[in-house]
Amino acid sequence: MLANTPPLAERMRPQSLDTYIGQQHLVGSGGVLRKAIELGSIPSLLLWGPPGVGKTTLALIISKQLKRPFFSLSAINAGVKDIRAIIDEAIELKKQNKALPILFIDEIHRFSKSQQDSLLGAVESGIITLIGATTENPSFEVISALLSRCQVYVLQQLSSDELVALVEQAITQDELLQRKKIHIVEQDALLRLSGGDGRKLLNVLELVVQTVDKAEISITNEVVLQQVQQHLAMYDKTGEQHYDIISAFIKSIRGSDPNAAVYWLARMIAGGEEPGFIARRLLILASEDIGNANPNALLLAKTCFDAVHVIGWPESRIILSQTVTYLASSAKSNASYEAIGKAQEMVKKYGDLSVPLHLRNAPTSLMKNLDYGKGYKYAHSYEGNFAEQEFFPEQLCGTTLFIPGENQAEAKLREFLKARWKDKYGY
Repeated sequence: MLANTPPLAERMRPQSLDTYIGQQHLVGSGGVLRKAIELGSIPSLLLWGPPGVGKTTLALIISKQLKRPFFSLSAINAGVKDIRAIIDEAIELKKQNKALPILFIDEIHRFSKSQQDSLLGAVESGIITLIGATTENPSFEVISALLSRCQVYVLQQLSSDELVALVEQAITQDELLQRKKIHIVEQDALLRLSGGDGRKLLNVLELVVQTVDKAEISITNEVVLQQVQQHLAMYDKTGEQHYDIISAFIKSIRGSDPNAAVYWLARMIAGGEEPGFIARRLLILASEDIGNANPNALLLAKTCFDAVHVIGWPESRIILSQTVTYLASSAKSNASYEAIGKAQEMVKKYGDLSVPLHLRNAPTSLMKNLDYGKGYKYAHSYEGNFAEQEFFPEQLCGTTLFIPGENQAEAKLREFLKARWKDKYGY
């Protein structure tokens, strides 16, 4: 390979929707985004999805198909000054009656509030059409004023069939790979190492082809793993190691091992993981795996989440370490998690069951005449602030969804419920 040759992933970047692989729910026949492109007008939008699924490529194709100028910024190194410079160019284009530009911002979730604020006027007036790419939930990372001015499209991880199609496309269409005879004997290792990331898949394929460096190459799982282990870093925030280390991290906390948990935290820090991402996972875990066994866990996790967004690296590591070791050392319960899961299954199974009359609100005389609210017992009017009555629809009477865990805190909840409901729910 020549030194100046672009990477395979760049050489294989599709130039039209017809060669674009994946996201058929958006750009396939009848897809909502394809329809908007074909109509020649798109709104400002946010493309939310995991790495390597075609967000940048899709923005480029939109610009090319609509014949609009294309400006690109990375939120990692761009600032308000860069944004204003592009807006100024867009204003000049409008004065000359030329096509207005598309501004693509990669990793828009990394923009601060002031940087996002600087986009509002231009987006609202239509001076620019914003396409933001993000791997994080826009509801958390994009300010509400900007979010309300954009359509959000969710891009999905590439399927195994789509990843295989990418490999076949590269082998048969790339000018440099066509010079070799490449046989895909086994593909499991290629697909597993890609983690659903099309860009990483092509990077691994190119690495194997370059390092084997023969006119005829048989790609097997053994060949792929041997070459990758020798040449790729062990932690890649967008690849399989990323997901494996997160899995080990969460399972160590769930398994009450603060020592292993803080080790995996250090691995994520060394790999460049975003503190906000780690803090979000701790918030989920505090409720899913600890819950009412220690309600303070959720409070500490929320405080940690807020703090790391203010503090940043490197000091956030201290706050994360405190939270991780506390959560790992806490009593565990997934009772709340199990309860909502069972309740949702029940809703699917039984549909919209009627609310019992005595639980219904009766704001009008007509509703009162229909016995809405009749017979309802106001708990605070009774001894112990409790009056036994039925709160379920008739068909579900006596169903137990919440079962307190076997820990000191939830044992008190169990005693409280049993004292009131006796044997109705099996407490």
